[in-house]
Amino acid sequence: MAETKDYELLGEDFPTYDYSFKVIVIGNSGVGKSSLSIRAARHTFAENYFATVGVEFFTMNIKYDNKVIKLQIWDTCGQEIYRSLISNFYRNSSLAIIVFSITDHASFDSIDQWLKELKSNSSPDIKIFLIGNKIDLESQRAVSYEQGQNLKNDYNLDYFVESSAKDGKNTEAIFVEAAKILYNDYIKYKIGNPLLGRSKPNTKLKKEETEEKVKKKCC
Repeated sequence: MAETKDYELLGEDFPTYDYSFKVIVIGNSGVGKSSLSIRAARHTFAENYFATVGVEFFTMNIKYDNKVIKLQIWDTCGQEIYRSLISNFYRNSSLAIIVFSITDHASFDSIDQWLKELKSNSSPDIKIFLIGNKIDLESQRAVSYEQGQNLKNDYNLDYFVESSAKDGKNTEAIFVEAAKILYNDYIKYKIGNPLLGRSKPNTKLKKEETEEKVKKKCC
């Protein structure tokens, strides 16, 4: 019996939305951040995808609780040379996805530094997901599931799961869970602050912050 979903994925160019949230994807170079974002947003996987230079931008529209939630996904490069530029994009992010590769223990060891940078440059109430990517390379595993779960618990992060951008395992679930958590958290906040009325989250992108301008800033 097929699983009944409580959400619906809409096209990347779906014209309207009710709520919009900024999500930043960070982590070491080569862990599959771009592949993860592209797989979720566009349902494709490129074997020979070139490393991100600066920042790339994707959108994902999810219908949940009869509302359309737009995720503005900012996929960042992991190279040290761009770190000071990337920190500018932490601001106004509602949720951060920190990605490591289960085949690369160094990328797992770097999470502590990514968390420090994130907490120094973002809102104190930002949601944080931890993702162990590349589970299609199980034979090359260097980081156990338990290590990832323990780190999630040690830092009191909001979510942990392992994924594969190559075969699509859990890629959709990561961003759907992000949309649900952000939406539900905002609704609770709005109920507790009735004077907000119909205002939207302050994580909406300014119109001038287009993908073209992002590339000019970073590349």
